Amino acid sequence: MPERSLRGIPAPVLLVLYLAVALAPLGIAYVRGGPSRPFLDDFSSALALVAFAMMLMEFVASGRVKTVSGRIGIDLTMRYHQLLARALLAFALIHPFLYTTPMGYPLPWDETGQLRLGLDGASIATGVLAWILLAVLVVMAIWRRRLPFRYESWRGSHALLSVVVSGLVAHHALAAGRYSQDPVMVGFWIVLLAVAVLSLGYVYTLRPVLQARDAYEVTAVEPVAERTWEVRLRALSGEGLAFMPGQFAWLKLGRHPYRITEHPFSIASAPQESPDIRFLIKEAGDFTGRIGETETGARAYLDAPHGNFTYMGREAEGLVFIAGGVGIAPILSMLRALRAAADPRPMTLVYGNRHAGQIVARDELAAIRQEMKLDLRHVLGEPPEGWRGERGQLDQRTLAHCLPPRPGEGWLYFVCGPGPMIDAVEDHLAALDIPASSIISEKFDYD
Repeated sequence: MPERSLRGIPAPVLLVLYLAVALAPLGIAYVRGGPSRPFLDDFSSALALVAFAMMLMEFVASGRVKTVSGRIGIDLTMRYHQLLARALLAFALIHPFLYTTPMGYPLPWDETGQLRLGLDGASIATGVLAWILLAVLVVMAIWRRRLPFRYESWRGSHALLSVVVSGLVAHHALAAGRYSQDPVMVGFWIVLLAVAVLSLGYVYTLRPVLQARDAYEVTAVEPVAERTWEVRLRALSGEGLAFMPGQFAWLKLGRHPYRITEHPFSIASAPQESPDIRFLIKEAGDFTGRIGETETGARAYLDAPHGNFTYMGREAEGLVFIAGGVGIAPILSMLRALRAAADPRPMTLVYGNRHAGQIVARDELAAIRQEMKLDLRHVLGEPPEGWRGERGQLDQRTLAHCLPPRPGEGWLYFVCGPGPMIDAVEDHLAALDIPASSIISEKFDYD
């Protein structure tokens, strides 16, 4: 199988592009804005201009565009999406309180608009409403797990409210903004608004069309461990998904791809199994709790591949995999691919579960251990009588005992499992002097 590498814009280039777009309104205002006003007034306008540019770029960040997230990973992309949303909210909330220039219609002799803010009833109304709804939008996103409705309902309302807020801000800026009324600035906002609209169109219109063209069929749903199921799909077109072992997909099940219900799951199969593809899904919520009821023959649609949790495109003398529970899924994908390629490198798998009934692919892992240079360590928190494996948690003591002694600096460490487990293991590895640059992890829980 030929080596593939992660695709997308490199992180430094992304940062430069983001800063260029976010700060572009300030450059336009500086060149085209006319006589300056008091410092606080211009500072307030600067906050508003930057916040609006950031708001429109959020549509692209949340659209799962592989050109944006391919190199840095979708999890990091979404974390920046959340962090930047908080920043733009702070800018927007602060900005109206900094003005010192009085409100009112422009004076006849004030051709540059520097003596009045130029607000009328409509622009005040859209500004206030946007100010309130933006706060509601961000707070609902932060506390979405505590809201009394399902994820799908929140996602739909989040998208709709984002469009409403952006429209209100656009009216407020173009109607009342001294700098935003400049023709060059108007053109800049039109371009950004068009990009935001195209991003929404891609997510809710074009992407489902592409998914319908590359639909899958459920061929098997089988229990593989306690409350854990393996779901197998086959591409109807005969051309399976091109992905790297360790990546993941957003999965939809249903008659058509326009459903808003979709969930991210790591791919558990190797690319060599194409056109078939496998997922491990643990019962943990409304959707996953009914996964065992899925009928064979049902249609499935994938938004994939995503993620940079893979050894491909990375130099490594040896590989260490640390999995907690169903976090074994992407690691199984990598081990299956490495087995198919007869990879000669030394590897270690530390696989933690609460009890033996939760172990997935136990016999297969034992077979891989016999065929490859794999040191397999099962760790159980509640081991049965006569258990010969490791006992306890994936803590520093256990890892120190299970990890290869003094591995070379060229080793990579892949960590996958629940979010708190990933955070704890990363801390334990750091305490064992494993450099952060050698640790690869990926989370689906972004907040």
